[in-house]
Amino acid sequence: MTHTTPAGWPHADSPFHPGEQEVQRRVGVRDKIEGIGRRVVRDYMPEQHREFFAQLPFVVAGGLDENGVPWATLWSGGPGFVSSDDPRTLRIGARPVAGDPLEHAVTVGAGVGLLGIEPHSRRRNRMNGSVESLDDTGFTVRVAQSFGNCPKYIRKRYAFDTDDAPPVAPERLDALDAAAVAAIVAADTFFIATHYRDGEASPSSGVDVSHRGGDPGFVRVDDERTLTWPDYAGNLMFNTLGNLIANPRAGLVFPDFETGDLLHVQGRGEIVWDGDEVGTFEGAERLVRFRVDSVVRRPAALPLRFAPAE
Repeated sequence: MTHTTPAGWPHADSPFHPGEQEVQRRVGVRDKIEGIGRRVVRDYMPEQHREFFAQLPFVVAGGLDENGVPWATLWSGGPGFVSSDDPRTLRIGARPVAGDPLEHAVTVGAGVGLLGIEPHSRRRNRMNGSVESLDDTGFTVRVAQSFGNCPKYIRKRYAFDTDDAPPVAPERLDALDAAAVAAIVAADTFFIATHYRDGEASPSSGVDVSHRGGDPGFVRVDDERTLTWPDYAGNLMFNTLGNLIANPRAGLVFPDFETGDLLHVQGRGEIVWDGDEVGTFEGAERLVRFRVDSVVRRPAALPLRFAPAE
């Protein structure tokens, strides 16, 4: 069945909320990016995005826990566990497992940010929305915003299933221990979930989750409660930074692609706009300083492993 949908952003209001607009204005791209946003941000998924999500063995998700705190996580299943019956909905054929920080977050009306990412092709697409319905085997998300992202900073890898030992019980910490520090220092990838709410039902409100990548060590561990990472040149929409301006709470997840371990870190982010410290990170346009509030370590939580591409 063929579905016809309008191109671009159909709403009178901007696709960007005031926090995003503030960052765009500060860096001098506000007028330019408004026009681009109205062309590339949609309130539905184009056919190629629907097909892309359906071929993925995992998705990255952002949501709010029972205390309204954002966390980032990964949900997995065989290719096809994500599907789309129409351009305005996406079904996830899985539920968060016990120990996932978002275990109790999937409820009707709850905001969800989803990132489909395919490391070997370096493709990624974002979809933010809210849970429309759920059942014993999964749930359906109603699209609020959908748009693609460029492949910059994605390390090429191939995913494969594993028969390794099943996951063990998660470990909860109130600060980074030596093992967490080692995992972060070795990481070339993490994902960040942020949240914006303007008090009204708006397509620009909700949860967003985004990819961050660089050479191993691009995230600096300052102490057991502080991380710093560079903000590189990107798509100029500033979804993550705009959310942090409005609401500093954020959740990070560092996946270990060899072991399937997931390290979730929750806390508050602030933007370091300029100064000598920015220059200590090669290629950085600004920095994000992150104050750690809590940590969840989930060994072997992801039933996939990844091999680096040639």
